[in-house]
Amino acid sequence: MVNNRRTTERPPPAVLPSSLCATLAPIAALAALVVVVLGASYAGHSESGTVDRWFVRPTADSVRPPWRSVALATDFWGEPAGAALLVVAAVTGCLLLRRPRAAVLVVVGAGTTVATTTLLKHVVGRTIHGADNLSYPSGHTGFATALALVLALLATGLLGLGRAAGTVLVLAVALVAGAAMGWAQVALSAHYPTDVLGGWCTALAVVPATAWLVDRVADTRPLKPR
Repeated sequence: MVNNRRTTERPPPAVLPSSLCATLAPIAALAALVVVVLGASYAGHSESGTVDRWFVRPTADSVRPPWRSVALATDFWGEPAGAALLVVAAVTGCLLLRRPRAAVLVVVGAGTTVATTTLLKHVVGRTIHGADNLSYPSGHTGFATALALVLALLATGLLGLGRAAGTVLVLAVALVAGAAMGWAQVALSAHYPTDVLGGWCTALAVVPATAWLVDRVADTRPLKPR
């Protein structure tokens, strides 16, 4: 007997695991608040603030060799060429793992984060080493953190982690990536420490919201019959 019933294709796995929605939402909101508060506090400034001086000396220009080479190598991955290589590699990996939504989030999440930091730089107007060098928030740090967040969300879904383990993984990976790129930016005197914090928080605010939006848009598309 022939079965004439039509089955529909299963939707791709969500890029934002349902177990993390309730946890990441307040974290994203708090991160957005930090971005706004720091931006308002340092709007129009052209020198380091009190918090910045807790971490670096006002006269420090850069780290010395061999750490300068490490900082420059890290900084490269936030430059257009290095960032493009990372995005292509991440998208390719997502597609090989059959996670198309994650591939979309790599591009949209990282792109939106960079666009947001760029816009905020012009709104806040904080500068370093001259009026042409807008510094708040750090786009390099925002990009590195955003990409790390997407990959951590992907790993959480692939491993089937629960709320606690998934949240720890996502935040730990974001912290490591943001700290590494942030250190390079401060070490090279490209940004103040508070710029780095602003870039990190921008990614924490943007990526979860973007992931939620990617899932909502994908879920509204009709499924193809098999």
